[in-house]
Amino acid sequence: MNRIRNSHIAGVTGLMLLIAFTLHLTGFSHYKDGVLVASTVVAGYFIAVKAFKALRMKAFSIELLVTIAVIGALIIGEYVESAVVTFLFIFGAYLESRTLEKTRASLRNLIDMTPTEATVIRPEGHVKVPVEEVVKGDRVLIRSGEKIAVDGAIVSGQALIVEAAITGESVPASKAAGDRVFSGTIVDNGYIEVAADRVGDDTTFAKIIEMVEEAQESKTTTQKFLDRFANIYTPAIVVLSVLVYAFTRNVELALTFLVIACPGALVISAPVSMVAGIGNGARNGVLVKGGEIMEKLSKIDLVIFDKTGTLTKGKPEVTEVKSWGMDEGSLLRLVAEAEKVSEHHLGQTIVAEARRRELPLNEEPQDVVIVKGGGMVATVAGQLLAIGNRKLMADQGVSVDAHVETYATAREKAGNTAVLVAVDGRLAGAISIADQIKPEAKAAIGQLRAAGVKKTIMLTGDNRHTAKLVGDELGLDEVHAELLPQDKVSWVGKLQGQGYRVAMVGDGINDAPALATADVGLAMGIGGTDISMETADIVLMSDRLDQFAHAHSLAKATVRNMQQNTIVAVGTVVLLLAGVLLGKIFLASGMLVHELSVLLVTLNAVRLIRYRARGQSGRDDRGRVAGDIARQGA
Repeated sequence: MNRIRNSHIAGVTGLMLLIAFTLHLTGFSHYKDGVLVASTVVAGYFIAVKAFKALRMKAFSIELLVTIAVIGALIIGEYVESAVVTFLFIFGAYLESRTLEKTRASLRNLIDMTPTEATVIRPEGHVKVPVEEVVKGDRVLIRSGEKIAVDGAIVSGQALIVEAAITGESVPASKAAGDRVFSGTIVDNGYIEVAADRVGDDTTFAKIIEMVEEAQESKTTTQKFLDRFANIYTPAIVVLSVLVYAFTRNVELALTFLVIACPGALVISAPVSMVAGIGNGARNGVLVKGGEIMEKLSKIDLVIFDKTGTLTKGKPEVTEVKSWGMDEGSLLRLVAEAEKVSEHHLGQTIVAEARRRELPLNEEPQDVVIVKGGGMVATVAGQLLAIGNRKLMADQGVSVDAHVETYATAREKAGNTAVLVAVDGRLAGAISIADQIKPEAKAAIGQLRAAGVKKTIMLTGDNRHTAKLVGDELGLDEVHAELLPQDKVSWVGKLQGQGYRVAMVGDGINDAPALATADVGLAMGIGGTDISMETADIVLMSDRLDQFAHAHSLAKATVRNMQQNTIVAVGTVVLLLAGVLLGKIFLASGMLVHELSVLLVTLNAVRLIRYRARGQSGRDDRGRVAGDIARQGA
């Protein structure tokens, strides 16, 4: 039964009950019973249909218990009871479905923000087409107030873009040529042209909606237990009701026992909380892949952080180029030529610096070998380059003398990463690169500790001096540097072996093995969207660590809410059954209390939609952003 049908049935049967009551007061009691029976049949029909459908699926539903009780009440002539019970059941279902809609508001807001059309630049001019007709490679035009319909890079123009649909941040981000933009975001002010490289279901926004839908349908360990419990509990109640009648010969008592023992509130106590919690996360840029992940996150007591892009901004800059035996410009140009094919953030930083200095990058690197955790080896213009750390230099047989070692160490103690460069087997220079700690990192770590995290650790492939500076600044418990990806996996396993429940926070690309090994893996940002979404259990859609602090607090609040609901549900059933056996609770009054407990459980879960932990800044959520978009006519 959908909400509209429930509301209509409840309205009709409620009116019939009012008519029956009026007939009773005005002395037309002989018509009253007919109206009550008609009311029972109208509402009872739809309840019985659902019960029959469940039976065909070999399931004992709550509707089956109510149907049996109502038929019994009609047989023994308790027409008031049968009419009131069916009305309350239908009305309760209506209120429950209406309230549950609020828990899915975040997903509905996301779907409402899905772009439906795009302006594509074609030979015949600017053509507005349905978003389904946009193909990879199309050049898409977006003006102020319009939604971006594709993922891609800006090829011309600049704009302020509200990326709340992706990151949860409502503050517009400035974007210009070369920057990536994402479907579902909106141009607040400006004009851009985008080369589409992901369209339709391949866009980041489409994947977010798919993930949230799947997560809200997934079940926690508690939910699975409650489902199994209900499958045993419901038929057991039927048998107990028969036994009650066998011992008491009281049909009404047996029927009342049957209805009152319905596990309605118990069955929905866990899923309604989890749906609300996952919805809250989605509105705040935190994509949790399911209820079981939410439960695991609530139990985390140790967090491992990667450094670059996680604790630091991930936007390093070249601070110094030092060369021996050749000029600095030539060294930088050679290294940048090789690093053009590298996806590593340090390599891309070097390329960006060379372009900033307007150095010509015309050579194509040959024989490129990427050494994980070490650097790279390549040939540029006939010269063999080794670019990386001390271990790479040692592996390549390059001697690092005391003078160079002293220089590199000094740069590292100042907070830089020293990238050593060897040309044709001889050390030719070092490029210093520095990154800044994220401004919210320290507060976020403090919030995690306040929420029950016992230990915070950093694992990084960077040098020990830079790692120690970052660790000391943030007050981390341990710092382990100069690690390879497999070393991080070993550390995760070692800490799990010590009894810790471990969360690993990384970029979702280099840290993929460690993310997969940890109890909960969290990927930061959307730079490596595909790998992040596949590897991590939770995706933090912006690069802000306070999203993680919110996710951890939200997980604890969600599990706590689920436990509260379970206590309310079980407590209500126990009290009602005691009242029935003591002769204090009857069929209609018991049904009323039962439906109220279902509503109470649902309303308690709805509180999670607006949840924010104390100490966290209240940024505008996606619901408000959706309203802004509507007002802008997007």
